[in-house]
Amino acid sequence: MTQTHNPHFEKRVRKFLERQHFMHLIGFDLQVIEEGRTEGWLTVEEKHQQQKGYAHGGLIATLADITAGFAAYTLVPEDQHVVTAEIKVSYFLPAIGQKLHAIGWVLKQGRKINFCEAEVWDVIEEEGKEPRRRLVAKATTSMATVFPQ
Repeated sequence: MTQTHNPHFEKRVRKFLERQHFMHLIGFDLQVIEEGRTEGWLTVEEKHQQQKGYAHGGLIATLADITAGFAAYTLVPEDQHVVTAEIKVSYFLPAIGQKLHAIGWVLKQGRKINFCEAEVWDVIEEEGKEPRRRLVAKATTSMATVFPQ
């Protein structure tokens, strides 16, 4: 069971997101911020694709990293932060959808390390059909707590 040490975590995360320049550069929007869980969306553009037209693996890893990291960030006290200590991404399918949906959560909260997971789904939209969702990647991460100096 995860437990926040900051009851104002959502406001704190939203304020911190203003300074997430790389996230804004790629166009990722973190929309859901809950205790120990976040999720967001990205509309895939040509700049996000590799040479075969799939969403780039580095983009997918970035979305997993952001959602897992902010999930951990919701749980730490006001004077602490988190950074990625380790990430492993397993890719299941090439991401060919028009959108990517990333979800991150804390599996086990620790004082110094939060163990997290994230999933990245692509959403394939075809005219006249319901959007199709596919799990394209799953990540496991260790998010290290950064204590005040």
